[in-house]
Amino acid sequence: MADKTQITYKSELARKSIHLSSLGIPFVYLRIPHETGLAILIAMTLLSVTIDAAMHYHTPTRSLMFKVVGPLLRGHERQRDRFLLTGASWVLIAALITLAVFPTIVAVTAFTILIVSDTFAALVGRRFGRQPFLDKSVVGTVTFIMTAWVVVLFYDVVYSLPWTFLVAGAVGSVVGGIIEAGSIRLRLDDNLSIPFSIAVTMMIVAWLTELLLLPNFLDYVP
Repeated sequence: MADKTQITYKSELARKSIHLSSLGIPFVYLRIPHETGLAILIAMTLLSVTIDAAMHYHTPTRSLMFKVVGPLLRGHERQRDRFLLTGASWVLIAALITLAVFPTIVAVTAFTILIVSDTFAALVGRRFGRQPFLDKSVVGTVTFIMTAWVVVLFYDVVYSLPWTFLVAGAVGSVVGGIIEAGSIRLRLDDNLSIPFSIAVTMMIVAWLTELLLLPNFLDYVP
């Protein structure tokens, strides 16, 4: 939801590098029991939210965190007039909700797109974006959608999914790209709105394919 220009491009690179480390979440989740994965995510989310609260309400903690990660914080993460979660907490909340609510293949696809495509869209959009599209740029949104398609293709190849998964993922990627581009005017944190919108879209396509007696990719979930 924050304006990407609130921090320097160098800080954006560092922030997105940390963002990419969240790819470890679907990687680990696919290799451990569902309940264990959710338990770990709950603990991590509570810890992150606690740190956010301490940074807002506890001055010594706030001073320490500003020394460590100050250049990486966006404007809304620095303000003291009201308590707002940082992007890290929203990423964990998004992972927790998505993995708890949706089928595994839908959840991991949507969350991986969030991490990969949001990263590339932000970096490419800030560097080369000239033509605006909603709250972002045309090139940033196109980058989001194209990298999202790569993620969808990756999971399709790895799990030998039917062609309907590619369709669902492609449509979901476009929806996610539009939601990302309009996240500021929608007043939504894109770390949550992106994976949720993609997952919901993929579930709608899955329902339609079943209705049309086409191969339902949910029957091939890992």
